[in-house]
Amino acid sequence: MASCIFCRIIKGEIPCFKLFESERTLAFMDINPLSRGHALVIPKYHGAKLGDIPDEHLSEILPVVKKLAAAAEASDYNLLQNNGTIAHQQVHHVHFHMIPKPNVEEGLGIAWPSQETDMDKLKVLFEDLKAKMT
Repeated sequence: MASCIFCRIIKGEIPCFKLFESERTLAFMDINPLSRGHALVIPKYHGAKLGDIPDEHLSEILPVVKKLAAAAEASDYNLLQNNGTIAHQQVHHVHFHMIPKPNVEEGLGIAWPSQETDMDKLKVLFEDLKAKMT
């Protein structure tokens, strides 16, 4: 996609601090990091959401994240991947953030607004989702 910033980085039109590259995957430093070592791992295949990316273009993502975390000596870190604008996705090309969490102040800060569970409704949802898994 011509206007996609990550596609332009992949093509070499925009420079990046490249950490890893293969035929299907690119990893580079985030230029607006939340902590030291914050990096992005992206499939070279363009797709806005995870469901848009063929599985074979995702096979290296987690191994690369593991290598990045080890290289950054991040014993605590977050792996973040957002899908859609209301889910906080700003660049509509699938990407994974590896964000080291060296202390309470640095890295990703999140709130977890958990809700009370109606176990009967949860069971119905579970059965619906399980039936749709392929």
